[in-house]
Amino acid sequence: MQEMVNIYVYGKKYSVPGDLTIMTAMEYAGYQLKRGCGCRHGFCGACATIYRIKGKNELKTCLACQTQVEDGMYIASLPFYPIDKRTYDIEEISAEQRVMMDLYPEIYSCVGCNACTKGCPQDLNVMQYIAYAQRGDFKKCAEESFDCIGCGICASRCPAGISHPMVGELARRLNGKYIAPKSEHVKNRVAEINEGKFDDLIEKVMNKPIEEMQELYNNREIEK
Repeated sequence: MQEMVNIYVYGKKYSVPGDLTIMTAMEYAGYQLKRGCGCRHGFCGACATIYRIKGKNELKTCLACQTQVEDGMYIASLPFYPIDKRTYDIEEISAEQRVMMDLYPEIYSCVGCNACTKGCPQDLNVMQYIAYAQRGDFKKCAEESFDCIGCGICASRCPAGISHPMVGELARRLNGKYIAPKSEHVKNRVAEINEGKFDDLIEKVMNKPIEEMQELYNNREIEK
């Protein structure tokens, strides 16, 4: 028999199998998830969750699709966190330190509490890439924030009101547009696509049965 554990979803008690993730446990309990779910594999950042274990004072954050339920777990999901994204035209800004001061001046109010890093389900050094952004080192900021999935947990814990995912995204865009060396083989391939070199091949793939397309995808060659 499956080991059952007691969890509390939005304050209501449910008994669920102990080997389920928070997301599948909510569905087991009867919830139909229309928000706060997506890839189910820790890549989309849609299922940010806050929980606390009964009898413990520590408030924890996680992704519901990756975290196994525990007995006495009190759960509250964050299907959307209102991150503050500033509007800009990448063609009209430059990779200078001033751009962060203009668009995200709140990063200079960081108090170094490291709550953003502690909350990150991807184990990113969030406070460090904010420090790189403060110094205008957009290349290092882009590298350090590369695996960010934009769940917003870091922003929800920040006393300075920083929207960390948006800062990292701006740094990655600046790095890709102005700092990183241009990739000639990508440029050439885009030109070939625009010339219609692959139109027939794409048409053939689109007309294949879904089962055959799945087989091609599952057995594709992947560069290491």
